[in-house]
Amino acid sequence: MARLFSRFKMSRYEMKSSGVFLALAVVVFGGVLFLLFRSHGSGPQEAVAQPVAPPSGADDVNERAAPPLLVGAPRAPADASRPEQSLTGEIPVGGLSSSSRGPEARDTALRPATSPPNPGVDAALAEAMSLLRTQPGEIIQVRDRLNKLLQGNATGEQRQRIKDEMAKLSKDWLFGPAAFPGDKLCDTYTVRAGDVLDILGRRMKVPYEMLMQINNIARPQALQASRAIKVIHGPFHAKVNRSTFTLDLYLQDTYVRSFKVGLGKPGYETPTGRWRVQEGGKLVKPPWTDPDTGRLYKSTDPDYPLGSRWIGLDGTDGAAKGRTGFAIHGTKEPEQIGATGSRGCVRMYNEDAILMYNLLAPLYSQVDVFDEG
Repeated sequence: MARLFSRFKMSRYEMKSSGVFLALAVVVFGGVLFLLFRSHGSGPQEAVAQPVAPPSGADDVNERAAPPLLVGAPRAPADASRPEQSLTGEIPVGGLSSSSRGPEARDTALRPATSPPNPGVDAALAEAMSLLRTQPGEIIQVRDRLNKLLQGNATGEQRQRIKDEMAKLSKDWLFGPAAFPGDKLCDTYTVRAGDVLDILGRRMKVPYEMLMQINNIARPQALQASRAIKVIHGPFHAKVNRSTFTLDLYLQDTYVRSFKVGLGKPGYETPTGRWRVQEGGKLVKPPWTDPDTGRLYKSTDPDYPLGSRWIGLDGTDGAAKGRTGFAIHGTKEPEQIGATGSRGCVRMYNEDAILMYNLLAPLYSQVDVFDEG
């Protein structure tokens, strides 16, 4: 009997111990499940709660209501009727003209990506600018040095600095009335009896309007025999970067300056490739028919859309080959500069379009449109 009681007592002890272990296992298992479910539930909630960055594409740009401005510059009226700029007057300096800079946020977005600078480029740039400060008469040598740097392996940031300096130089060597010694792009010509500005311009592959303006000639008939005038050996060319909404102007293969432009909206993208300025395609406020509505716009209409000038283009290579109907022209919508809003044409501020009209020569001047790669 005592042995039976002892076995019963041990059985109760073993059952009690098993129950404790079972309860402990349940508690541990429940804790693990709690932690797993908590961790699984909190991740997506935090992810959903994160702010979504706005897109940096064309739709974001198109919502900008104000025209691009320099800091501190006067705001342009809605009709873009700003004073026209004389080439013989004050030419804005820097990589972009004052009218051609986009909104501050867009300028920041379009700056070249930061990458380690090339020490050799920095040293060469500093040396060239030092030469200009100590010997201003060596402006052509400095220009050519900087242009060679621009064609080399400079980083994006270095290229922009080089462009800024070269744009400042162009105010004197190109847009100024003087020709500098040793310059193969600009020269002095003594007018002969019977010379005609238009013919001189064709010979130089530069529009005669440009020769008139840099030499302060009021009208073509005012050209005087025996007078020494400045001439430019063209042609000028343009390179349009769709990624940055910029047009870079070149005289032959020498960089001059940059402009902000507007390009084709979605579905009407400005075609990439090479274009040539049309013969007979340069027009002053031509009539235009809207292909969507059939309405004919005249230059006197208050809502005339083409601005101050029209420079017709013919596609010769790439996706542009064989295409016509495209142009570089002015605009009545300055807020669209630096954005996609046209039907494929390259839009410019009106004073910039006038300048481009005076620089690009039919059949000789080429316009390359590309995406930054």
